[in-house]
Amino acid sequence: MLEFINGTVLSLFGAFLAVGLAGVGSAIGVGMVGEAGTGLLTEDPDKFSLVLILQIIPGTQGLYGFVAFFFVLNKLGLLGGAPVDVSLQAGISLLVACLPVALVCWLSAISQARVCAAGISLISKRPEHMFKSVLMAIVVEFYAILSLLASLLMISNIAL
Repeated sequence: MLEFINGTVLSLFGAFLAVGLAGVGSAIGVGMVGEAGTGLLTEDPDKFSLVLILQIIPGTQGLYGFVAFFFVLNKLGLLGGAPVDVSLQAGISLLVACLPVALVCWLSAISQARVCAAGISLISKRPEHMFKSVLMAIVVEFYAILSLLASLLMISNIAL
């Protein structure tokens, strides 16, 4: 029954987790900030550009998952050339290598959205403090970037 599970399937599962969980986190995050921003825009439509900047920020984690996804597909030879035969051990390693970016980006996008939604509250009363709102969101972003780097280092150093 489980004969279809091999190194390639496990590698692809890791890639799908990276892009899927990071994407879901970003979609939730962008939605949360959008909800908060819509409330502000009903009161002050002139703050649209400030709201949009804060709404875009949690979407970056989805991009990080997408980068890891492409690194795995490239490693497997699925983006050009001949597909590589992946051992079960290498497949498990690639799956595990995708977990940092998948899990951290999923959770950090949602956490970052909370910070950005709070930033919407700040700019509703004091728009001159937009930089502070963005800076606080970037602090959360740092951990997503670290998880991407960790995943990419592991992916690139796995021998197939």
